[in-house]
Amino acid sequence: MTSTVNTSSSVSFSIASKVKDYFQLIKFTLSFTVVFSCVICYLLAPNIISYDWYMIGVLFVAGMLVTGSANAINQAVEKHTDAVMKRTSKRPVADGRMSQQEAYLFALITGVTGVFMMGWFFRGDDNGFNWNASLLSAFSLFLYAYIYTPLKKINSIAVLIGAFPGALPCLIGWVAATNVFSPFATVTAGGKVFSNAGGWILFAIQFLWQFPHFWAIAWVSHGDYSKAGFKLLPADKGPTRFTAVQGIMYSVLMIPVGILPYYFGLSGQLSMWILVVANLFMVFQSIRLYREMNAKAARRVMFSSYIYLPIVLLALLADKIR
Repeated sequence: MTSTVNTSSSVSFSIASKVKDYFQLIKFTLSFTVVFSCVICYLLAPNIISYDWYMIGVLFVAGMLVTGSANAINQAVEKHTDAVMKRTSKRPVADGRMSQQEAYLFALITGVTGVFMMGWFFRGDDNGFNWNASLLSAFSLFLYAYIYTPLKKINSIAVLIGAFPGALPCLIGWVAATNVFSPFATVTAGGKVFSNAGGWILFAIQFLWQFPHFWAIAWVSHGDYSKAGFKLLPADKGPTRFTAVQGIMYSVLMIPVGILPYYFGLSGQLSMWILVVANLFMVFQSIRLYREMNAKAARRVMFSSYIYLPIVLLALLADKIR
């Protein structure tokens, strides 16, 4: 009897450990943040008049599968790199708890499933397969896993390349709702005609946000990244005033872009002012980094960027012009 109980406990522990490893493999917290952006931008599309929680759930699952696939490939490729960094050494592939082959197989299954779901479930008015959302998802996965990931050890331009798949979830969510890709096209909803530029504006907001966000992380983790051979800061000499200036520049660019949702009729005046204040706050924190030039100031930028995105996206959604 005792042996049966012990065996059952051992099996339960093994299953729990494996589930925990897969959560680490897909970088669940990071993936959740990415999918959050995708879902909010889906809801911001003009033809989403009321919330269909089933479709929101499907989008969340599809987004998690695609993002999780990209992160699994990232960890499989960077097995030895992750192993030498304190922050990542306990990841399942780096730690040897999961083989690279298992991670690649998981990535293949989840990636194909997620990309297919984007096209199958989010059909247009003609009830046809949503090739726009599906192909955008596949492109984002490929760009992150096979271009950005290996480029990190070659040149700091990897941050620019990585900003595209980092921002594409916003456009994917919008296109999942509208099935329209071109920023010059229009979307008809509730008898009104809306510009399809909204999805591209949301993409631009998240695209610019990533630079002060990621460089702040790279500043704080510079020692670990250097040990692994990553080249992620814009200056070869590490954290310098040039890096801080770059952060200020992108933060300033976020101000006019933050006004565009109001200008194009995506959201109202209240959210516009919230975005202006949020963007000015990011500029302020970036200037503090330039003046103080230390890890503490970089952490302020990093944590400010973490709260920036949900505040901005939720403000736009709450003030959406329907």
